[in-house]
Amino acid sequence: MSKKTVFFTGGAGFIGLHVVPMLLERGYGVRIFDNMFRGDRDAIAKLAAAGDVELIDQDVRYGGAVHQAMKGCSHVIHFAAVSINKSQSDPYESMDINMIGNHNVFAAAADHGVERLVFASSASVYGDPEHLPMNEDDKLSPLTPYCISKRAGEDLLGFYQRRANLSWIALRFFNVYGPGQKTTAYYTSVINHFVNRLRNGEAPVIDGSGEQSMDFIHVHDIARSAVLALESEQANLPINIGTGIDTSIADLARILIDAVGADVEPIFNPRDVLVSRRAADVRRAQEILGFEPTIDVRTGMTDLIRTGG
Repeated sequence: MSKKTVFFTGGAGFIGLHVVPMLLERGYGVRIFDNMFRGDRDAIAKLAAAGDVELIDQDVRYGGAVHQAMKGCSHVIHFAAVSINKSQSDPYESMDINMIGNHNVFAAAADHGVERLVFASSASVYGDPEHLPMNEDDKLSPLTPYCISKRAGEDLLGFYQRRANLSWIALRFFNVYGPGQKTTAYYTSVINHFVNRLRNGEAPVIDGSGEQSMDFIHVHDIARSAVLALESEQANLPINIGTGIDTSIADLARILIDAVGADVEPIFNPRDVLVSRRAADVRRAQEILGFEPTIDVRTGMTDLIRTGG
């Protein structure tokens, strides 16, 4: 039997670079399909020198290129996308890459009869949650072009499942952080803002009471979930990937103060802030994937600060 090969869009990005080594450890070949706009060529070159990795420098907007490059691949991981904040400043590019790109990858996967497709969806498909924790069966109310494209991606997967028996899992990632993340990422900006002030000997400034919260999940655990989804016996459904714990901005500030070793207290800037909270219902991830997060927020954030990110 020929070796299993994963076709990996966006595989040269932040999360992809954590997933690829895990795939190699499990004996997969990896064919990365990435336009390298945010990809790390040096990191990919090192991986290619050490294992069965090839890079196809192309864009998911070109359906013919996707279809041709996927030939001979047994599995697909589709992570290529325009980020959430960029999707608001340039909805045209977001629709082009995220919507057309999704369809090109899914249609090619259906044509090639791959064993499993794993899609990076997002917790942002829920919009502002009506209750916590956020469950996969809750109402979806995506608010930005990015979030809308993630929800549409899940619906498209359902279409190709019905039409061509495509086997898929959509992972709804919560707030990913960890080593190698670009400082421009949507929710790392608050981490970077706090850390930069702390390193300059200044106290972090928090708008409002700091009650707004996120479910921060370490990129190592995100990568593990992608491999588990690739090999899961059950499929054809969305799965939350988070810790199930919401960390408030005030708590995050105190964790970072401790990590930096600063002798300061957060400064609260009294003003009206829309308090949004995020926490994943993680039962489905446990039941379907056998997934449990292994790195808690305090450990992960402390490590990130002490190693310089």
